[in-house]
Amino acid sequence: MEQQELQMQDYIKQELTMSAEKANVLALGFIVPLLLVCVPIYVWMWPEQFEAHTIRSFFTAHKEKIFYYPLLLFIPGAVVHELLHGLTWAVFCKNGLKSIKYGVHWKMLTPYCHCKEVLPLKAYMLGGMMPGLVMGILPTIVGLMLGNLYFFAFGLLFILAAGGDALILWMLRKAKKQDLVQDHPDLIGCIVYKKA
Repeated sequence: MEQQELQMQDYIKQELTMSAEKANVLALGFIVPLLLVCVPIYVWMWPEQFEAHTIRSFFTAHKEKIFYYPLLLFIPGAVVHELLHGLTWAVFCKNGLKSIKYGVHWKMLTPYCHCKEVLPLKAYMLGGMMPGLVMGILPTIVGLMLGNLYFFAFGLLFILAAGGDALILWMLRKAKKQDLVQDHPDLIGCIVYKKA
């Protein structure tokens, strides 16, 4: 660790962080336009799924359970989301999974993943986008192509869950490929190290 700190002296440190409130509002700016594109395309491609009798029979079959399904999916899905971050980053860490910390922010009832090591920009971004890609974009595309509303809705739910990740990736848009990045230990965001 001490050697890594000495090497970091050759870099200029830039914190890219924001409050949870601001992050939630800005993350919606990434997600809402995507929803406004995807949902009408699905309805256009599969209009028979939105006929009155189909919708009635769906609600009759599922009743009040329809409100529990997203919650039942989201809780284990949030854990898998964080595991995907950690497992991807661990591939690029010198100490592997020992450099990954998992936990729960109890005040917000949300699990989190923190990478303790400094990573190359590409590796950090890959870990940042992995849950949104695997659990969000891919199931949304599969659902859209197959006309499977469950896959489609699952994907949209986890695209929503990846809104904060998309925001952090957006914050890194001006970083150079040779920059190094580290998860911020306390705030939403990261620390970028630019060669001095």
